[in-house]
Amino acid sequence: MRTFFATALRWLSVFTLVLGGAVTAADSEPLRVGSKRFTESYILGEVLTRTAAAHGQAEHRQGLGNTAIVLAALQAGSIDVYPEYRGTIDLEILKNTSASSLEQMRAALKPMGLGVAVPLGFNNTYALAMRADSEGVDSLSDLARQGTLKFGLSHEFIGRADGWPGLKQRYGLPHTPRGLDHGIAYEALAQRQVDVIDIYSTDAKIRQYGLRVLKDDLGYFPRYDAMLLYRLDAPQRFPKAWAAIAQLEGRITAEQMIAMNAQVELEGKSFAAVAKNWLTPAAAAQGAARTGLMGKMFDASLWTLTRQHVVLVAVSVVLACLVGIPLGIVAAFAPRLRQAVLALAGVLQTVPALALLAMLIALLGMIGTVPALVALFVYALLPIVRNTCTGLLGVPQGLRTAAQALGLGRRATLVDVELPLALPVILAGIKTAAVMSVGTATIAAFIGAGGFGERITIGLALNDNDMLLAGAIPAALLALLTQGLFEAGERLIARRR
Repeated sequence: MRTFFATALRWLSVFTLVLGGAVTAADSEPLRVGSKRFTESYILGEVLTRTAAAHGQAEHRQGLGNTAIVLAALQAGSIDVYPEYRGTIDLEILKNTSASSLEQMRAALKPMGLGVAVPLGFNNTYALAMRADSEGVDSLSDLARQGTLKFGLSHEFIGRADGWPGLKQRYGLPHTPRGLDHGIAYEALAQRQVDVIDIYSTDAKIRQYGLRVLKDDLGYFPRYDAMLLYRLDAPQRFPKAWAAIAQLEGRITAEQMIAMNAQVELEGKSFAAVAKNWLTPAAAAQGAARTGLMGKMFDASLWTLTRQHVVLVAVSVVLACLVGIPLGIVAAFAPRLRQAVLALAGVLQTVPALALLAMLIALLGMIGTVPALVALFVYALLPIVRNTCTGLLGVPQGLRTAAQALGLGRRATLVDVELPLALPVILAGIKTAAVMSVGTATIAAFIGAGGFGERITIGLALNDNDMLLAGAIPAALLALLTQGLFEAGERLIARRR
């Protein structure tokens, strides 16, 4: 048991060094660019990052999730700027009931420490689309007379103030939509699993699937001009990089944006290659397409993602052990507290992962490794607490009595008799927590903490099965390796006993 705690202390030392490295890196303070989890946002994030990197350090925290998460990261100072859309800022973030001018938007954003600038030059509005062979529907008003149609809408669109609720009311739509990830909506429409989906007007797949975009005949959707939402102190902190970014104003047309989206979604090029090609057209021929499954799995990012994933799992499980084992001891020897402790650990594990991450961003005021570790720590607690309690309760009372008869005090009995006897059950709980954490750690990518989930989020955004598998297979192999190591340790302990 003492060996276990010594190992735990060594892991804490590693964690301290990791955090220390993070603090040192923070001294150089790069411009941090964020992006949402869809193709266009990834590309624009890369364009901004590469533009800024020519005049100082810059990093891209990509695929952070929906508007709420990226906005929370911006307000917390975890990112400095990200590409957003005028209608989203006006109606979703500022909660205005009608379109306002840029000056009004800037005045409303200023108390939040935020600003809006650099219109990029294209309007990417929301729209609804159907298959080309759909008959009798050309406009959104026509949908009200087609009550049997199946709607498959993105989760964000369903919940947005400028999305489904207002659209349903404006057009009197009787339908109840299903929530679909935007990356798989086109395929669901093509396979006739749904009849209507929400789209962005610059989506490359509109042409690929030959869709009919329905006319917004009552003018519900506002303009969604692409622009930058940023922290007001960013231009002063990064004057050269910001001056370069400002030169992007008005330079991206809708046709260019559609073409860039197509290069990623249809030609298989990477976000970074497409952004580089647009910024330096002479390099366009060098933008290699993403290779197959093996190429994506064993690309240059594999070691970095593996290291990030292992650190997330190891540190969170060690922290869960340092808290969960004492809680399990309390639950075993304090019957009045037992149910409360076990119930608390159980309730914490039922909190949905993305909801917990959003709450942690607001509470901790940051994105990245720290909130991801806290979330994984919470999810690892229950099996460790429960197995520690179960293992200690399974120790025969006669052995406790014998230990006391030999003159051992309560603490010595716990350390030298009860915990060693309960160790196999406790290790089983730790093994369960570790294996579960390998899978759960994929959520860390939603807040910029890296790991194999980064590939999974990109695969979801692009509906790219190879990219999904390139993240899922290493995670599964790591889970099997983790389980194998624990089972080998259990056999070694059994032989020594």
